Amino acid sequence: MAGTAGMTTPAPRALRRFGLLAVPIAAAIDQATKAWALDALWPPYSEGITLLPVLNLRLGFNTGVTFGMFADSAAGAVWLLVGIKLVVVAWLLLWLRRAASRTEATAIGLIIGGALGNILDRLRIGAVTDFIDAHYGGWHWPTFNMADVAIVCGVTLLVLTSFRAPSPQVQAQ
Repeated sequence: MAGTAGMTTPAPRALRRFGLLAVPIAAAIDQATKAWALDALWPPYSEGITLLPVLNLRLGFNTGVTFGMFADSAAGAVWLLVGIKLVVVAWLLLWLRRAASRTEATAIGLIIGGALGNILDRLRIGAVTDFIDAHYGGWHWPTFNMADVAIVCGVTLLVLTSFRAPSPQVQAQ
């Protein structure tokens, strides 16, 4: 991926700012939309609100990991999941220090902000609040939230930037 090969030289401060700005924006959007969902879509697992024939808003809680995997695990798993996510966030912060472009820095910031949004949920209520429900025909995507959207957008940006040739500044390192 762009920037990961030359992880020895810190990125200029201006580049890091893009990522550091994306963190609180992603986390705030996530937490604000979850607060709205908890208020407007209660009780959980009800029919919710149909926005489009393929998109509903429906409140749910994920006690597992991505897409609800391992949801039936012990309650102590919450702390394990939080710990793992905090280690990943720390690693991403180190990567952010060496981001090679604004796009890369923003992508990393989106991932961190999304992870922190879901960590806050786990610490507050022991589960992640989900409310976006996408489906088509017989296919149904697991319910998700804006933190998940930020993470997926960030990862997608990182994948797309990995196909670009490194800037002359990165090649000189």
